[in-house]
Amino acid sequence: MTAATATRPLARRPSPLTPRGTVRTALRLHRAALLIWAALVATTAAGLLWAYGFGADAVRQEARQLKPSCAMDSFCGDIPHGATLSYEAVAQLGASAIVYLPYLVAAWAGATLVARELESGTAALAWTQSVTPARWLAAQLAVPAALITAGTSVLVLLHRLMWTDGQDILYQDWYETDAYRSNGTVAVAAALCALAVGALAGMLVRRTLPALGLAVLVTVAVQTLGDLYRVSLWPAMTITGATASNLPDSAWQLEHGAVLTSGKRIGNNLACVEYDTGADIKSCMSKNGISDLWATYHPSSHFWPLQLTETALLLTFTALAVFLAFRVLKRRTA
Repeated sequence: MTAATATRPLARRPSPLTPRGTVRTALRLHRAALLIWAALVATTAAGLLWAYGFGADAVRQEARQLKPSCAMDSFCGDIPHGATLSYEAVAQLGASAIVYLPYLVAAWAGATLVARELESGTAALAWTQSVTPARWLAAQLAVPAALITAGTSVLVLLHRLMWTDGQDILYQDWYETDAYRSNGTVAVAAALCALAVGALAGMLVRRTLPALGLAVLVTVAVQTLGDLYRVSLWPAMTITGATASNLPDSAWQLEHGAVLTSGKRIGNNLACVEYDTGADIKSCMSKNGISDLWATYHPSSHFWPLQLTETALLLTFTALAVFLAFRVLKRRTA
């Protein structure tokens, strides 16, 4: 007679992709913010995809239909119609969602990410359960940083796809603030910078509303400084001669001037810029006592040098803010 032996079922191993430890805690703690973020990214992505596909096709089809009826009216084609209005509204909302994202991140990070946990004592409780303060802060920053980077990168890629395809109907220059910020790496770096600023504000103030205000204020200052000094982040080009009066349409013109026959250099002088042919320009210069023309500008090829330089500055500021946040945490928990 043999004895039946019962076999114990093997325990299921958790998937390596399943969040655990401090990562899981951070996701559960900020579940509401995660859902809002996912909804924002999904909605904006859907709008950008619509504008890239159906929206752009509808605008071009509408333009073809209006062309015969506008033949006798030179202003007819300049008046936005149904499909054009919808397309422009969705495209602008998509760009605005990316451009103003850092302010939302700063407000959330300043009010919720660190300050609320310190104010309510939740952080102190976590530190007593075998989680060191440094590990706690690292998880608080790493999890949203990964999600913000992924979501913002998707939106930037989709916006760039829409913007590149719609140059004939968007009429946006690459250097305009909304187009510039939402078409490159600056958008991702600005959002990460806002996250770090919010965490540092929360660590310094330790109160929800004051930390929110401080984080948003610093983020506004950083964004404003970027807009003001962006033109100086990469050396501009200066050309002389007749070509200075007829720059490419995609050029970001910074300054235009003339050199008088006396040798005096005049800036922001628009003399002779209305002429296209070399003979007309020379005739205009001769009548106005001008010996040469000059212009300073950024060509469209400077887009990525400007983007990468500003991105590097933003990431440097981000690293500094994160370093200071850990230093403040170490001093207060030592």
